[in-house]
Amino acid sequence: MYINGEWRDAISGKRFDVTNPANGDILESVADGGKEDTLKAISAANDASSNWAKTTTYQRAEILYKAHDLMIQNQGSLAELLSLEQGKAYKFASGEVKYAADFLLWFAEQAKRIYGRTIPSSRPDQRFMVQYRPVGVVGAITPWNYPISMITRKLAPALAAGCTAVLKPTETTPLIAIETFKILEQAGVPKGVINMVTTSNPAEVGNTLIDHPYVRKITFTGSTAVGKKLAAGAAMQMKKISLELGGHAPFIVMKDADPVHAAKGATLVKFLNTGQACISPNRIYVHQDAMNAFLSELKSRVSKLKIGRGMDKGVTIGPLNNQQAVEKMQSQVDDALAKGATLIAGGSQPKDSDLDKGHFFAPTILTSVSPEMKIYREETFGPIAAVIAYDNEDDLINLANDTDYGLAAYVYTQNLSNAYKMIEQLKFGIIGINDINPTAAGVPFGGMKTSGYGREGGEEGLLEYLEVKTAGISI
Repeated sequence: MYINGEWRDAISGKRFDVTNPANGDILESVADGGKEDTLKAISAANDASSNWAKTTTYQRAEILYKAHDLMIQNQGSLAELLSLEQGKAYKFASGEVKYAADFLLWFAEQAKRIYGRTIPSSRPDQRFMVQYRPVGVVGAITPWNYPISMITRKLAPALAAGCTAVLKPTETTPLIAIETFKILEQAGVPKGVINMVTTSNPAEVGNTLIDHPYVRKITFTGSTAVGKKLAAGAAMQMKKISLELGGHAPFIVMKDADPVHAAKGATLVKFLNTGQACISPNRIYVHQDAMNAFLSELKSRVSKLKIGRGMDKGVTIGPLNNQQAVEKMQSQVDDALAKGATLIAGGSQPKDSDLDKGHFFAPTILTSVSPEMKIYREETFGPIAAVIAYDNEDDLINLANDTDYGLAAYVYTQNLSNAYKMIEQLKFGIIGINDINPTAAGVPFGGMKTSGYGREGGEEGLLEYLEVKTAGISI
């Protein structure tokens, strides 16, 4: 763990193993922190808070610039570790490291744009001034599916704003978090400003962050169920909180769209990170006139996906996070088939004996998916493409919005009017029009409804870590 500028073991002396999801091999063991370790981390962050808040935005930016450069210099080794620990193919792991570095660069630049303003008064002897000040100690909880980019997406704006932080990385990918902290330490982050508690008991550490009065903001990426509990706990102390939770993205192929182009996009985004992305499409709506061409191209592209260990050459589909995820995939497929769906490809664990020690599931295509099936309502978070034919485009908005989630949506159309209609009426925070990657460090990322609230990235991402102060001055 990293507390007050020192690498240390847990107070209990306990450690836990980190394994490779592709074969179950133990990669390393790490400190297994608990409540007492978290309290020390919070205390260190609180002690460092005042001095860090007094630094200039240029000083903070310089550290973030250095961290960005160091991350790019170490991109290859970080990507290899990420592939081994999380399971994703090396080329995608390398892309995530670059994405993580982008947040360091963006917020290094954005730090210098924390502007205040003056507001005219109705009184001639009065002036109003608005300032933005750091919120204080931040508790950051990050997920396993994008374990390095989600760290920088939270810590970079926190540091830029003048906040200190305590990070709890997920228990399945703490090694990449450790390497990220080594980079931040090398870049010159002062002791106590960032702290990290690795743990196999996330509830104990998370509850400590929620309950402690020194922690003034919580930022979390993960499941909706856990997010709701964190929001309830934060509300009891009126802590600021931002939540990036689950998704159930619709992928809409309109009648005028190019079905082959749409199928290419659907394949890329559906099977990205083995489907383990909150913005991954769950319901693929295809106009019946385009269905044959779309399915033909989708099946062709899926058949070329290579499943295997992330460091193996040519692999595009890695393992799922754990065996429970594999069982969830099988349950959704079996339920859909029992209720009338048609299996076009995949549908089970691969039969390759070289993969039997890992958490693999074959890339799968289901058609004739209907609302009574679990896959139509539940977030899949895996490599299953659920395809639904539709006839009347007037029903599309209601079909797409018929979910408690509201993170991402995708629309393929060649009609500008359709594009604007979808952007304005779909109840999702992120919408891609003929675009499967509507995200970047410089744009806000986040959802509506049970997909959470608050935004990460962009100007909005920095505001999440700032308090607004107003001064009225009589002259």
